[in-house]
Amino acid sequence: MCPELDRPLIGVTCCIRESKFAKWTMDAAILPSTYTSAIERAGGIALLIPPSTFSTSVMDKINGIVIAGGPDINPSEYHEEPYTNTAVYYPEQDASERALIQEALDRNMPMLCVCRGMQLLSVIHGGHLHQHLDDTLDYVGHGSYDGQSSEHVVTTNEGSKIYSLMGPKVTVNSTHHQGVSDAGSLIVTANAEHDGLIEAVERPDLKFCMGVQWHPERMGKNHDILYSELVKSARR
Repeated sequence: MCPELDRPLIGVTCCIRESKFAKWTMDAAILPSTYTSAIERAGGIALLIPPSTFSTSVMDKINGIVIAGGPDINPSEYHEEPYTNTAVYYPEQDASERALIQEALDRNMPMLCVCRGMQLLSVIHGGHLHQHLDDTLDYVGHGSYDGQSSEHVVTTNEGSKIYSLMGPKVTVNSTHHQGVSDAGSLIVTANAEHDGLIEAVERPDLKFCMGVQWHPERMGKNHDILYSELVKSARR
């Protein structure tokens, strides 16, 4: 068989945002190409899934899924009021990705949740978020956000999937101003070394279900192992 035909199809969520398209400015389904490149390097084929009330209909066609980073989750999803009245939320994206995550959990479909994706996975399992880390006791100066990036070390828990894949300490990037305060029924498997913020979560009862707060697709090939493990699980 041609190797290209043996590549699992990996769905990856994306946003709808106003963007430049040729000489026009219009709404577009967009996603950083770092995601699709990481999936392809791992041996998969990426399929973009934009927000839709019919998003779960794609689940019969794909073998695994990535819930990508993106905007803040509406605090109503975890029964809180917005920290500020200037925040912008995207209810259709929240609803679409919530449905996709729940369907993937029900099907035991291999799933990697990145940044916002990990936060939404935690909320679905009964968790809550810090709405702004720089105004949260113990997490002021956690890392960069608002278009900037910084790095710090996280420690992983022995016996976890991420420990077996990446070892006891990992240097990760930080590009977020929110974080998981409570992961609900998920197992916390990594924390920031400098302030203890939750950095990775897992469902060990499932084939492959992991969330990470950082962006492994932006960290170079030593972080590709997370996408490789997703694709490997999708082949089984």
